Amino acid sequence: MQLLTLPPSPALATSIRATAQVLEDPKSQALLAHIQQVAPSEASVLIIGETGTGKELVARHIHNLSARRNRPFVAVNCGAFSESLVEAELFGHEKGAFTGALSAKAGWFEEADGGTLFLDEIGDLPMAIQVKLLRVLQEREVVRLGSRKSIPIDVRVLAATNVQLEKAINARHFREDLYYRLDVVSLELSPLRDRSGDILPLTRHFVETYSQRLGYGTITISKEAETKLRSYSWPGNIRELENVIHHTLLICRNGVIERDDLRLSNMRIERQDDHHNDVDDSAQALLDRAFQKLFEEQAGALHEKVEDALLLAAYRFSHYNQVHTAALLGLSRNVTRTRLIKIGELAVNKRRPTENVQGERLMQLSI
Repeated sequence: MQLLTLPPSPALATSIRATAQVLEDPKSQALLAHIQQVAPSEASVLIIGETGTGKELVARHIHNLSARRNRPFVAVNCGAFSESLVEAELFGHEKGAFTGALSAKAGWFEEADGGTLFLDEIGDLPMAIQVKLLRVLQEREVVRLGSRKSIPIDVRVLAATNVQLEKAINARHFREDLYYRLDVVSLELSPLRDRSGDILPLTRHFVETYSQRLGYGTITISKEAETKLRSYSWPGNIRELENVIHHTLLICRNGVIERDDLRLSNMRIERQDDHHNDVDDSAQALLDRAFQKLFEEQAGALHEKVEDALLLAAYRFSHYNQVHTAALLGLSRNVTRTRLIKIGELAVNKRRPTENVQGERLMQLSI
């Protein structure tokens, strides 16, 4: 099992970042193999994933597998500073460059010289700063605020985002040329709900970590609790799982985590994708996730299974009306009826009691 953790820090107690990453699920194993391929290079990497999926952990792992492993790793949250300060923080400033600049200060690029600079939430950078960042990446030198002297830098840039930068480009919130400069290699972190094989290993890691902090002995997890953990959607991803386990250890008894000890949120967190009005895109995303899960869990005769499931779902949605079902699926009524008979949902020469015969005849006349 590959376990990644952040260096201990008091700030992590209130952070929304994931503090641990387990790469055991097949999707995570594929990601790990990709990381191991690209890490030794000097290529820029764009890491894409929801908040709490462990983007910084992946960035640190890339750094540790590279030739820069013994040089600085500097992690920066681009959304944590105001537009007026972010330029000085990124590129540094000279004494007197602005009110309050009482002395010269190196920026993040200079601090990371020879090593790796991780720019988290890169999509939050103001457009004006994006222009200057692009120049720094192209020229490999920085100019401090209030200075005209360029300073050479040797930095590998890793960037991360929880938004789809392609949509930000279309909305003119992100520069296309900067996107292509950063996206030499793209790594996509699946949300925890889509890599269920990582849930229990992460759970055991957090149980062990917090048991030690609390001075507890051995803690076990009941089968019912494991089932509940695996079936939950984890909208807050790894960070939410860590918080749940911490709270659970405070209330569980007799050294066993039971199903009812797990206090899981009923709140639905809306992702950025939920806000757009393109229903077709949303439906396609749902289909893609469903098919991916089906491919991973089953093998053989999938076309027939999917076809039968679609027909049955449409039949129920249409309140068991054959003509409505046929119209919904773009099939003829005869084909629909034949298939319903084949899957045993409809007996030959027999209608369901709930089927609206008159409505069906009207539909036949209209199509």
